[in-house]
Amino acid sequence: MTGVLLTGLTLFLLEVVRESEPTHAGTERVDDSHGRNKLVHLTSRWAFLLVNDSLPFSGAKSFCRGQFSSLLSLDQSEDQSEVQEEPLELLRQTGLRSPVWLKDPTRAASKPVAFSKQHLQLSALNFPRESSEGFARVNMSLPVLPSISMCVRIQWDPEWNEVSTIFSYAAPVFTNEFQLRGQVDMQGRILLALIIHGKHLPYKASFPNDGGWHHICVTWRRSSNHWAIYVDGDMKDTGSDTDTSRDIYGDGILILGQDQDSFGGNFTEPFFGNITDLNVWNMSLETRHVRGLNSCSPITHKMLFSWNLELISSNSVVKEVQALLFCPGKHQQMELQGCRTLQLGSDQQPHVGLTDCSALLPFICRSSRERYLRLKQMSESQSSEPSAFMSHLIKLSNRSQPVPGQQPSVLNNLAQASVLLNISAQALEDTQQEGLQPADMVSLIQLLSLTADVPSQAENSSQENIPELSQNFISVADNVISEGNALKWKAIKEVVNGPMDVVRSIDRMVTRLTPHMMAETDHLTINSPNIKLEVQQQRLQEGSKTSSFCGPETEKHSTLDCISVPRQKIQDLHNNGFYKLTLVNTWYGSLRPLFEPEENITMVPTVTDGSQRYLGTVLGSSVISTTVLGDDQPVSMAVHFQLQHRVQNSVGTVHDPVCAFWDFDLTPEAGGWWNTKGCEVVSKHYGYTVCYCNHTTNFALLLQVYEAKRSPENEKALQVLTFIGCGVSLCGLLFTFILFIAVGVPKSDRTTVHKNLIVALGIAELLLMCSDWASENEAACFLVTALLHLFFMASFSWMLVEGLLLWSKVVSVNISEDRRMKLYYVIGWGLPVLIVGVTLVISVDKYKADDHCWLSVKTDTIWAFVGPVIFVLAVNAVVLCRVVMVTVSSAHRRAKMLSPSSASKMQTFDLTWAVTRPVLILLPVLGLTWLCGVLVHLSVVVAYVFIALNSFQGLYIFLVYAVYNSEVRNAIKRIKEKRKALSFTNCSQPASFLPSQRAPISSWSHSPPTPSSPETSETSGPTSSTSTSLVIKNESFRKDSFVSFSLRQTSGNQVVQLTGFKPSERT
Repeated sequence: MTGVLLTGLTLFLLEVVRESEPTHAGTERVDDSHGRNKLVHLTSRWAFLLVNDSLPFSGAKSFCRGQFSSLLSLDQSEDQSEVQEEPLELLRQTGLRSPVWLKDPTRAASKPVAFSKQHLQLSALNFPRESSEGFARVNMSLPVLPSISMCVRIQWDPEWNEVSTIFSYAAPVFTNEFQLRGQVDMQGRILLALIIHGKHLPYKASFPNDGGWHHICVTWRRSSNHWAIYVDGDMKDTGSDTDTSRDIYGDGILILGQDQDSFGGNFTEPFFGNITDLNVWNMSLETRHVRGLNSCSPITHKMLFSWNLELISSNSVVKEVQALLFCPGKHQQMELQGCRTLQLGSDQQPHVGLTDCSALLPFICRSSRERYLRLKQMSESQSSEPSAFMSHLIKLSNRSQPVPGQQPSVLNNLAQASVLLNISAQALEDTQQEGLQPADMVSLIQLLSLTADVPSQAENSSQENIPELSQNFISVADNVISEGNALKWKAIKEVVNGPMDVVRSIDRMVTRLTPHMMAETDHLTINSPNIKLEVQQQRLQEGSKTSSFCGPETEKHSTLDCISVPRQKIQDLHNNGFYKLTLVNTWYGSLRPLFEPEENITMVPTVTDGSQRYLGTVLGSSVISTTVLGDDQPVSMAVHFQLQHRVQNSVGTVHDPVCAFWDFDLTPEAGGWWNTKGCEVVSKHYGYTVCYCNHTTNFALLLQVYEAKRSPENEKALQVLTFIGCGVSLCGLLFTFILFIAVGVPKSDRTTVHKNLIVALGIAELLLMCSDWASENEAACFLVTALLHLFFMASFSWMLVEGLLLWSKVVSVNISEDRRMKLYYVIGWGLPVLIVGVTLVISVDKYKADDHCWLSVKTDTIWAFVGPVIFVLAVNAVVLCRVVMVTVSSAHRRAKMLSPSSASKMQTFDLTWAVTRPVLILLPVLGLTWLCGVLVHLSVVVAYVFIALNSFQGLYIFLVYAVYNSEVRNAIKRIKEKRKALSFTNCSQPASFLPSQRAPISSWSHSPPTPSSPETSETSGPTSSTSTSLVIKNESFRKDSFVSFSLRQTSGNQVVQLTGFKPSERT
């Protein structure tokens, strides 16, 4: 029998909607392998599933929830004709005449409604919120009462949240003789409390603050001091703890809608809403009487007062209105409650009624079309090719046993749930390496939901299985919400609302089973890798204490996630008459990665002073929850909790924590959403935040993400300094370029590289000066960004060429100069164009930053600049090291061959410095500048450092490439020598001397020795102390052309050596 049960339950997980349902609009009848009939009706938006497998109302709701849908409701407030008309059309097509279950959207989901429905119109009194002076007095005199029952129907104003008095009876000798009060709690329920002989009983009985009519009865009898409060036919609170054993005084005044602080006056605590059907009996009604009254059945025995407006006088602000009530059988007393149904009559028109909730009826589940089709697709895939988990589950369920003829649609008892959870947990452990597939997760989420709906009245044979069931339930849930399943949650997001569905199942399971779980213990803890569940129970007494609940330590020396109920709130429970307290605490450590990070949580930003730009809100902590049960009934209560921040500040952003909770009633079709109502931040600390919320539920920290913005003063200063700094740098570059042209530096590949580097950097600086103005126009800013990227990239490319040129001159000379320059142009200009072009094609939408004209640092686009820059710096660093090694080595060899004097060592140093100086100086200058440039958004200090370094770039290049460049200095020196020679020639000749055109004119001049530059020191010999120069002006040459000879004495001989050369035409 066990094998049969396992097989049937396992097949239930496999078969969701795998039969051949239609995928197009229309209706189709399907017979499954177990003989059940299903009809699926698809519209453009919805899928309606008619299930002929008759179930009670609670089973129908559970089945639909297990299909990730909801029981059909016909909410007239919905502006959706499909939702209202298509189910009726489905019933007409099938010819189904029996009623189907219908969810009543006007009442709480878990609350049944009364039996058959009929209309009853009654006169009612309206107490408007515009005035607090409204009251009504019952004009009758009550006798001394040893017992009393008062029943009334009220409609509470949903917008009123203060304490109100529904009725008050005051005697001449005692004002607070008998009174019914109500107040709204943080969960939106209206709590009721009695005052008898002046003693205020606890607020326990409740009904939803839904704006509907509710029937309330209160009873009391002196003989046992027993009292009770009934709401809509159910006993909600009872006790026998009144202090005084006496009759209720007679000859009092009964007031509706006000509290009497004095006999018949001094009204306080007004009621707002509608009151009707007040009745008073001189006896204590039993439960069956109250249920009959709730069904509008009259009880005349021992009645003291029956509702009659002629016997009531009221204040002028109180108006008479008509109330349309739906009452079950006015002329017969009903012992059972009922649930809403929908039935097609003989006229094919819908009739809404009420039926015994335990009756077995068909029902209709409604879901979105996309969800239904996705669930069908996953089920077909699982059926055709079962996953490793599902195959092992079937194996464990003993498939060799006969397959039952009727598989269950719900789990009817804890034994079934325990068996299936047990084999599921075992299958998960055995297939841990293979992991879960999306379809497996859907099946397990269905199992958890069905288990949570198992009736809480556990049979005796299942009592001992409850601890094991709870452990397996948490184990299965832990596997489903594991962080490793984040991608699979994305795959099933069209079917399952999200990971909070699992949290809700855990909440329902624990709340249902807590009385059984804690039957033999006061403390229970269930630990798993991602979930920690703790249940504490204690008897309330004076000075009761409560302990904090903390999640596990996730990191060494980190702050724990903790939650606690204030001690005073626990004491208030005791003072209000509660005798037992149960705290159910749960910690979830893996939910944050399961929420899609790109899904922004809509929330009003908390920082509104303009100092920071709001980017969005994300889940930034673990989830922690607490449920407070007073006498096994949920009680709303304030809590304190602290949660550790799980999201680190990203580059350029700051986080502001907000305390929030998951509200399942907010957008219920989507499974709920985050809400902050009733929660506030107590204190913020580095790494964690302390919060206070005035109710109990599932809590978390939401982190509002802001982009750090500079102050207007800093922005203005940075703009001005950028313009000035770029101007200074541009001037330095311009002077350097002009100097190269003006002084006639000899043409060489090194000079060409210098000029290209100066041009690229100069244009980039000019664009940077204009970038602030361009930011006002989106297209212009995009163009400036691309050009800045291009020319700054070209600057670093020519820096790379500088290194390669140095390598080719010193280390390896294996390519001709012409071919080498072509390669350099390709690297210097072609490579930047290629990088910018590819970047634009790949990420044009994420290319530019949002608020300035430069590459976006929030995306990978910035690496299109940073990556090549790092490569250039690395290559040039390697080149420098190698060049220094080669230069020093060759200089040492030459020094040993010639003379190992200190002058030779100094010459080696000069040579090394002259060769490596341009690259060695510019490499850290450009590298450090753009390191700050990339990080400029992090801090305003970095921005100022970048501007300063950028301003000196032009000056550095002017000093390195012009002032301390030997080629430029020699060119300037030659110009000076020419001017001196011309001046000497013109001054030494008579004015009448006119030489022949053929006869060259020569002049001799003495000049101090000119040291050779480091670049020519390898070919120049040692210089003498003096030299004589002969300058011959030849008229056959073009104007200003000279042939110069220098006379030098060779060492050891008095021989004059003549060397002639013709200066370059550029001079």
